[in-house]
Amino acid sequence: MTQVKNNQVVLRNYVTDFPKESDMNIVESVITLKLPQGSNDVLLKNLYLSCDPYMRALMSNMEDLEGFQTYTPGSPLTGYGVSKVLESEHQDYKKGDLVWGITKWEEFSFIPSSLIHFKIEHTDVPLSYYTGILVSLNTGMPGMTAYAGFFELGSPKKGENVFVSAASGAVGQLVGQFAKLAGCYVVGSAGSKEKVDLLKNKLGFDEAFNYKEESDLNTTLKSYFPEGIDIYFENVGGKTLDAVLTNMRVHGRIPVCGMISQYNLTQPEGVTNLANLILKQVCMEGFMVTAFYHLYPKFLEFILPHIREGKVVYVEDIAEGLENGPAALVGLYSGRNFGKQVVVVAHD
Repeated sequence: MTQVKNNQVVLRNYVTDFPKESDMNIVESVITLKLPQGSNDVLLKNLYLSCDPYMRALMSNMEDLEGFQTYTPGSPLTGYGVSKVLESEHQDYKKGDLVWGITKWEEFSFIPSSLIHFKIEHTDVPLSYYTGILVSLNTGMPGMTAYAGFFELGSPKKGENVFVSAASGAVGQLVGQFAKLAGCYVVGSAGSKEKVDLLKNKLGFDEAFNYKEESDLNTTLKSYFPEGIDIYFENVGGKTLDAVLTNMRVHGRIPVCGMISQYNLTQPEGVTNLANLILKQVCMEGFMVTAFYHLYPKFLEFILPHIREGKVVYVEDIAEGLENGPAALVGLYSGRNFGKQVVVVAHD
């Protein structure tokens, strides 16, 4: 039986504040590339791993995380990824199949077949897109999240004004492009001049600004939206949300996708302008993309032609090599990434 080296990203101990690279170790283990007789697992070679904000919560010693299991110190991280099947006794998967699902942060993994969500059929687009824009189920699926949040909750109409926070991120970049396809005026906020340039010059946003350079977000938003905001796609929370609330139009909509500015705070920031939800009859609604999984075929019909025709572009921040995984993951929480953060374990 063939034994090979199997590098892993292992959690050292539970994380209590802002995560650091030193909270994880690169461990060299050995694995036998052969399924045990009678095993229901699938042997995978991991290719692309998705870095997602929700993974921060799994690093904590928390009990009440519905639908998720926290990481175990001394064991590899787990997350969503694209893998190649090396061996399987399951009828749905055979050697050479490309699959997407939950896997471990290591080079090779034995994974229960129940954790594989689907076999990849469309290979005429980059495989890394299945860690982001084309992901279909559960968390870490920017494409479906952007589609469901914007179209189902945002209910856009041609000519409306749309504001997107964390606009250069995995979800925000798509919301902005979807809004332009819907005929809306779109402004995004991001955390650097380079990201602002990306939004305006590559992703097609009408305007964009660096929130770190704005001392008064309320005044900034009034300058970009003198008539108010119809749809705010919420990714950050905190001071940005507070400023947006005073600038919403009557019957505005706020799909709440995330609040990344709050994830590493021991004391979350308060929001003081919630009365505007009443006065302006604004609908603010949080959502989990799993509730919209039934729309995935409709989403593929919408997105694949746009990708192939170049009408929707997807920006990825690629970290080459598993050894760069910890830095890539930690970088999410300081805004270091440009677009969807992906770790490449192997290209094929």
